[in-house]
Formats: sequence, structure tokens, C-alpha cells
Amino acid sequence: MNAASASANPGKDWEWHGNEARAGFDSQGLEALRSFAATQATDMLFVVRHGRIVLSLGEPDRKFLCHSMRKSFLAALIGLEVEEGRIDLSATLESLGIDDREGLSDIEKQATVYDLLTARSGIYHAAGYETPWMRRIKEARHSHAPGTFWCYNNWDFNALGTIFEKLTGETVHQAFARRIAGPIGMQDFVLDGEKPDGWHESFDISEHRAYPFRMSSRDLARFGQLFLQQGLWNDAKILPSGWAQECVMPYSHAGTHGAYGYMWWLERDGVFLPGVVTPKGSYAAMGAGGHYCLVIPALDMVVVHRVDTEIRGREVTRFGMGKLLRLLLAAMNDTS
Repeated sequence: MNAASASANPGKDWEWHGNEARAGFDSQGLEALRSFAATQATDMLFVVRHGRIVLSLGEPDRKFLCHSMRKSFLAALIGLEVEEGRIDLSATLESLGIDDREGLSDIEKQATVYDLLTARSGIYHAAGYETPWMRRIKEARHSHAPGTFWCYNNWDFNALGTIFEKLTGETVHQAFARRIAGPIGMQDFVLDGEKPDGWHESFDISEHRAYPFRMSSRDLARFGQLFLQQGLWNDAKILPSGWAQECVMPYSHAGTHGAYGYMWWLERDGVFLPGVVTPKGSYAAMGAGGHYCLVIPALDMVVVHRVDTEIRGREVTRFGMGKLLRLLLAAMNDTS
């Protein structure tokens, strides 16, 4: 863990560096970054280095849909339940009584919680909350045995939500609020009121619900900072020892998307986003339309990028995000 980050957890509010050069950035380079961001649908860019804000474009307290970043939130929570014995990664769907509308085969029911966590279940049953890309890459039903093949598959992720809630007696959102958002001081995340920041969506095609989140960028940056600090916050152990590292091990090759861990996307040999060589060891929670919580341990940095995807057609592509990251890295004059 970087010592600077360890001693600079944000308090009630994030602090600013106050000086771009002191944070290791060139003002001219950051201006080029700002100019490019203004040409695309970037609604928020929030960059934290050594635990303090370097750059904030947009409204840091504005809440956006998180899309698939929800999966990385659940991955963090599963570690706590594994540690406390309520979730067993080796448990099979058969032993847990997990099935679905079309019925799972005897082979599919041998998939384990671990297989779902690594997106290697081999279960290509219909699932809700899928993007067009996810539907395009989905494998044929019964084409792979559990544990043998990686496919980014919402059936796995939604069923994990069902398993979590069944075994813990708490919703994903309630657990997140109690065990992560509260302890790390998220400023905007709420579950009470007319418009809670976490809810469920049900589907006719599957029994397993999605568990969407809405979150501000400054709160999302805290989540990234928690992983950067390997699960510690102000010297308190928020995540079990080793779980943050375990989440971002490269369990599967993900082609031009890098690699895949426990519902986190990872850099692989510099490959992560097109048009940029990403620093070794980087990883991200990602959501459709241009949502990123990118953690770069080599630079002690967290980069949050958001888009108002509730406006139809508004998005930033992987290529746009790749150029944004390339400009950000080019603006750095101190990589220590």
C-alpha cells in the first residue's frame, strides 16, 4: 500500500491538493485533457492522487446510475460474508437451492458460488439488465461446463445477488450502506426517502433480480480509494485481509478488455482501454455508457468518470475513455 494514501484518507470532505504541480501534473497537459473532455459526453471526471483531489470536472455530488459497477460493490460485500462464514465459495447451486424459470440442468446446478463470482458458471439462461453487447457475446445454452469458460454474463451476477440476500437476510443495498458506505464516510448515498440510491428490478425471463445503484462521483471515488488501500480506512479493516487483492487477481483473459477478476476488470500487459497503455496492476469497476472507477496503484490514483446515461443515446465509448486516460497520463510529470 502506498504510504501517502494510507495517511490521507478523506475525512468528511475530500481535500484538494491545491497545487497541480505538487500533485505531479502539468497545467498545460491538464488543460488539454479538459478541452478534450468538453468534446464528448463526459459529465463528471474526478481524479484523486495520494488521497487528495487533483481534478474535478462537473458536479462531484451529482448522482448517476452505476450500471454494472454494482457488481464490484457486491464483490466487496461477498468477502465480508465469506470471512464470517455465511457464504461458502465452494457451495454449488444445487446445495443452495438455486434454479430459474427455464430450469437448470443437473450439470448447471454443479456451478459454485466461485464460478459465478468469476463469470465462469457455464449457465447461459436468459437474464435481465443485459446490454446489447452482453447479449451479442452470450454463449449458447449448455455449451460449456461450469468453471471451464469465461463469459461476461449477467445471469451469474444477478444470481449472486439472490444468493447473497438469501444467505444473509439483508439486501445488497442495505449491506452496502451498513458495511461500506457508512464506515468509509460516503457523503451522498442514502436508502431512505422517495428516491433511494439502491433498488431491485425484476424480469419475466428470470427469477433473479438486478440490484441497481445510484451514486455520486465523490462517493464512488471513496470506494476506489478503499480498494487502493487494500480494504483499510483510517487504519480500520473494512474488508477482510487479502480480499481486495483477491478480487483483482486475473482469473480470466478478457481479450481486448484486459482480464477479469471477482467482478472487476483488470489491466493485462497494458491492455485495458484502446489507445492507451494502462499502468501495470490497474483495475476498474465499469458500467455501460462510460462509467468507470479506475484504480491505478502504481500512481496512487483513483479516476472516476461518469455519464448521464439516463439521457437516451448519451455515452462515452471505450475509445473516448481511452483517449481521456492517455491525456491524463501524459499530463503527469511525476509518477512516483
